[in-house]
Amino acid sequence: MEVISRLVFTVASICLMVLAGGLVAIAGVRVFRAAYSDGQFDNTLLDSIGFVVVGIAVFDVARYFLEEEVLRAREMRDAVEARRSLTKFMSAIVIAVFLEALVTVFKVAKQSPEQLLYPALLLFGGTAMIVGLGVYQKLSVSVERESPAEPRKEKGESKRKTEDQG
Repeated sequence: MEVISRLVFTVASICLMVLAGGLVAIAGVRVFRAAYSDGQFDNTLLDSIGFVVVGIAVFDVARYFLEEEVLRAREMRDAVEARRSLTKFMSAIVIAVFLEALVTVFKVAKQSPEQLLYPALLLFGGTAMIVGLGVYQKLSVSVERESPAEPRKEKGESKRKTEDQG
């Protein structure tokens, strides 16, 4: 089952990376076309920035799956590792949300300022994600301190320290 799981994550990650590259390529083509045509160049730039942001976020998710599920090929063994992994993943998502919100603010403010509620909600959602991640970090660090099990690296280091002292 582990081999099948690794294979599925590999194929899915490669597909996501190709699709992310496609989004970035489409953004580049649209900017190139808009530069040589008349009209909506600024809107095309904003749309293209959105494509690139989404493409980078999708690529980062694919990279995360590839690193965590295929290359490392193991379960999270301790709370510290799980916390670090989740933090990296959520950070990429939060950055993408904030970048998309910023692009949307500029676009909506220019075209129809009465609809600024959507980008404002996106900014609020990104802020809520950061606050939630901070709460998770705080709670997980508290649990790690209370837990009697030490991470594997620290056990080996503490044994060497006690041997050096004795």
